[in-house]
Amino acid sequence: MSAHRHVALGYISAVHGVKGFVKVHSWTRPMEAILDYRPWLLGEQKSPVKIIDGRKQGKGLVALLPGFEDRQQAITLVGQQIFVGRDQLPATAEGEYYWSDLEGLEVHTTNGDLLGRVDRLMETGANDVLVVRGEREHLVPFIQGQYVKRVDLEGGLIEVDWDPEF
Repeated sequence: MSAHRHVALGYISAVHGVKGFVKVHSWTRPMEAILDYRPWLLGEQKSPVKIIDGRKQGKGLVALLPGFEDRQQAITLVGQQIFVGRDQLPATAEGEYYWSDLEGLEVHTTNGDLLGRVDRLMETGANDVLVVRGEREHLVPFIQGQYVKRVDLEGGLIEVDWDPEF
């Protein structure tokens, strides 16, 4: 795992008002934790930006970024993802993982069959699900001990108890 990787924490979803504020959709928990990360790295270019002002507004978040003092300027930010450096995230406890650390890992069954690589994860409410792409797509519940037997971040491998035909 590289400390130089970038992790998406949310995106700019809309403009808010006329003074350049943007609405922020956050994937952090709690959602306002995204405001604590500095700098944000915006878009595909990962341009560093420091937040001038950020706060909870109703059921969402708004932020004001430098160089975007009015609605017309701020609208150019809509749709851009917000990244931070992976090394900015807090360390995880034993058996806990950031989704970004699992994405791209090879997934093998306990019998040694290669299912593919983790393309992404989905949140279902009951549990997270690994979306594994190989010769076909597999949806494997990320339930440690039951289906996920071992996660080896250094070795780039997840071992699962899963029928390759399912």
